[in-house]
Amino acid sequence: MPAPTDQLADLLADLEPVGIDDLIAAADLQNRKDRKYLIAESDVPKLVSRLDRCCRILTIDRRNTFTYRSTYFDTADLDLYLDAAHRRPSRFKVRTRHYLDSDLCMLEVKTRHRRGHTVKHREVCNPVEEQALTDDGRRFVDSIQEAQPVADQLRPSLTTVYQRTTLLLDHDPARVTIDTNLRWRANGSELGIGPVVLVETKTTGRPCTFDRILWQSGHRPTAISKYCTGLAALDPALPANKWNRVLRKHLGWYPRRG
Repeated sequence: MPAPTDQLADLLADLEPVGIDDLIAAADLQNRKDRKYLIAESDVPKLVSRLDRCCRILTIDRRNTFTYRSTYFDTADLDLYLDAAHRRPSRFKVRTRHYLDSDLCMLEVKTRHRRGHTVKHREVCNPVEEQALTDDGRRFVDSIQEAQPVADQLRPSLTTVYQRTTLLLDHDPARVTIDTNLRWRANGSELGIGPVVLVETKTTGRPCTFDRILWQSGHRPTAISKYCTGLAALDPALPANKWNRVLRKHLGWYPRRG
């Protein structure tokens, strides 16, 4: 999979590194507020350069860009997708996340609550089983109150693959993730996001330094979900209410009405 653009890669290479343990100690943020932005790939280097070196970059074994593969699970009727499409205030997602560079795999349940805060519950799972929920995996999902009603009904519904770079803003504290080369796969079909970068800020609630930089440059948070936007793009029969604007304006797709 291609790396970030040369200009962005050169800029990131000049940042001070931070290890995973120090990153977690400074900004674990399993309970957080997420803000997502879709930005033209060519615009990202000049935005990151405005951080004035007040950030460090996650670096493991001299690498600062890592490949992720996530498998999302839903019911046969796509109840989790529909909860998000219809903006139900309390909803959740279930996925495995495989960190391909280290071969670490996590099973995660992400819950979203009325005030927009996300809480992530996770446990280590076997990478060989990333495409299926084992009995232990279902027990873990069942241990999360919001997921209990459907824990025994979940099956794989979508896979995403992308590359991620993570920045730590020490003074906020906050994380910024930069996802490039995003691709979606479901039901034998595959689709790429094109020359667009998904930037996400993760904070305790208040906007961070990079949020303000983005706002000053005319960028505003965008309603996008890797799972739901990808599934809507691959299956035009699904109600894409919440993501139609993103699909049209940012990605040039025109989903048919179901």
